[in-house]
Amino acid sequence: MTNTTPTKNTNAFFLQAGISFAVALLTMVFAIFYLPVDPWIRAFLGLGTMFLTTSSFTLAKCVRDAQDDNYVVTRLDQARVDKILAEHDPFKNIA
Repeated sequence: MTNTTPTKNTNAFFLQAGISFAVALLTMVFAIFYLPVDPWIRAFLGLGTMFLTTSSFTLAKCVRDAQDDNYVVTRLDQARVDKILAEHDPFKNIA
């Protein structure tokens, strides 16, 4: 039987992901702020950036929740199999 336990990210990976997200977002905000266009175009690009950012967080949460649900179902199925195997007595007379 394979035991599927979720892998835990290291602190370094978490820090790298946070820093790369911050750099990407700040670079985009800086580029929009200094873009030589009309203010309404800047506002449109800013709203697009905000929408993309919030959508990314929502998608990440949905993926995480789906993985957590799958892990719980797998654990429940494994517990049921373990219970059946523990209760099974191959030498019990069939009467």
